[in-house]
Amino acid sequence: MQRFQYYIDGEFLDGEARYPSVDPATGLIWAEMPEARESDVDRAVNAAETALYDGPWAKTTATQRGKLLYKLADLVAANAQKLAELETRDTGKIIRETSAQIAYVADYYRYYAGLADKIEGSYLPIDKPDMDVWLRREPIGVVAMMVPWNSQLFLSAVKIGPALAAGCTMVVKASEDGPAPLLEFARLVHEAGFPAGVVNIITGFGSSCGAALGRHPKVAHIAFTGGPETARHVVRNSAENLASTSLELGGKSPFIVFADADLESAANAQVAGIFAATGQSCVAGSRLIVERSVKDAFLSILKRKAEAIRIGSPLEMATEVGPLATKRQQDHVAALVEKSVRSGARLVTGGQRPDGEGYYFPPTILDCDAVASPSLAEEFFGPVLSVVSFDTEAEALKLANDTRYGLASGVFTQNLTRAHRLMKGIRAGVVWVNTYRAVSPIAPFGGFGLSGQGREGGLAAALDYTRTKTIWLRTSDDPIPDPFVMR
Repeated sequence: MQRFQYYIDGEFLDGEARYPSVDPATGLIWAEMPEARESDVDRAVNAAETALYDGPWAKTTATQRGKLLYKLADLVAANAQKLAELETRDTGKIIRETSAQIAYVADYYRYYAGLADKIEGSYLPIDKPDMDVWLRREPIGVVAMMVPWNSQLFLSAVKIGPALAAGCTMVVKASEDGPAPLLEFARLVHEAGFPAGVVNIITGFGSSCGAALGRHPKVAHIAFTGGPETARHVVRNSAENLASTSLELGGKSPFIVFADADLESAANAQVAGIFAATGQSCVAGSRLIVERSVKDAFLSILKRKAEAIRIGSPLEMATEVGPLATKRQQDHVAALVEKSVRSGARLVTGGQRPDGEGYYFPPTILDCDAVASPSLAEEFFGPVLSVVSFDTEAEALKLANDTRYGLASGVFTQNLTRAHRLMKGIRAGVVWVNTYRAVSPIAPFGGFGLSGQGREGGLAAALDYTRTKTIWLRTSDDPIPDPFVMR
C-alpha cells in the first residue's frame, strides 16, 4: 500500500485525513491519498501569496524563472517512466500512451522556460507632449488550478508552465481520482529548486477542497479543466473573490469524412481520435459524420480495426485500450449506450461491458443515422463512436455545428477549397484537416460554447497569467500649476 503526501509551502505533508485510491484495472485499493480540507487550502493559498509578494520569488528575474523551468523540464524527462507508471496505475491510462505523453510534457516546460523572459511590456505614444507612458506586464497573482483525472501531468503542464513563466504562484488541485502522478510531480518541483510556496500541490474532494480553493479571497485567477457542470460551480464560486477564469471543458467533436478522402488514413485517425485513452479525452472525435456514398465501406474498415484492438492490462506495452478510470465512469458509459440503443441506434460493434475485474468497456460503434440518439448529444468520455451520414457539404457543416460544444473537429477531404470553407464554417476552437489529435506547446488550444473559454498553449496562455500596469512619467521640469488658479 503506497502512501502519498501533498506539497504545501515547500513541505510534504500527510494531512489530517486520508482516502483510498483504486486501481481501475483490478478494482482493488492500491494506495492512500491525503485529503485536503479547507484549512489545508487556506494554508496553501497563504503560502502562495507570501511567496509572490514577500519571498525570494518576488525578486527572481524572468531569466532565472526560465532556468528553473528548464531544470524542471529535464527532471520530468528523466523521471518520465516512473511518472508514466504511476499515472497508468492510478487512472488506467495505458502505459504506451502515458510514456509518450509525459515525455512530451517536458517539451511544454521547455517552451515556457524559453518564453519566460520574452513577456514584454510596451511604450505608448501618448497624446500629451510632457508624458512618457508604459505598460508593464505583471503576474496576475495567486492562481488556483484544478485538473481532472485524465492526463493530469499534461493538463497541469499547460497551466503551470505559462503561469510560472509569467511569475505567478499557484495552488494545484489534483483530481481526487488518480492524483498519484501529480503528487509525485511535486517532488520534481522541489528538486528543481523553486522557492517554498511558489507551487503547492494538493488533492481532495470538490465540496471540501475544490470549493474552498475557488472562492478563496486571495485567489486572483482560476484555471479549470473538467466538465461543464463542475465549471458552473467554479464560476459561481468565483463571484466570491471576483477571480478571472479560464475553462477548458468537454467536447462532442465532429469528425467529417468526405468520399474523396483516403479512407484508410481517415479510419486510422478516427480510431486514434475516439479509442485512444479509452475515449477519455476532451477532444475525442466522438461524432463521425461520413458522406453517405462511402458510409458502409468506411464503417466496415472501422469495425475491423475496432474489433482488432487489444484490450488488457494498462501496464503492458502491447495493450491498446485499457480500463476506464472509475466504476462510475464505466456505469455512465454502459447506461448511455443502452439508452442510445433503446432510442433506435444500431450497435455495429462492442456495447457490452466484459465480465471480470476492472472497469473495462470495449471499443463501441453506434450507427445513429436518422435517429435522435442521446449518444449524439451527450459526452460519453469513453470509447464510443456515434455515426451519422450526409449528402451535401452544407448538410455536413450543419451536422458538425449541431452541438452545444465546440472544442475540436476533424475534416478529411482531398478538396482544398472545400477544406478552407469548412475551416471557416465549423464553430470549434481547433480544426484538424486530414489529421487528428495533433498538439504542440506553440499552438493555442481551447473551445467555444460549452467547451469553455480562454486558451492554453502558446504565448497567449502566458499573457493570460499577467495583468497590465499603466505607468505615467511626467518629463517636464516645470512645476504643475495650481489647478484652482484661473489663468
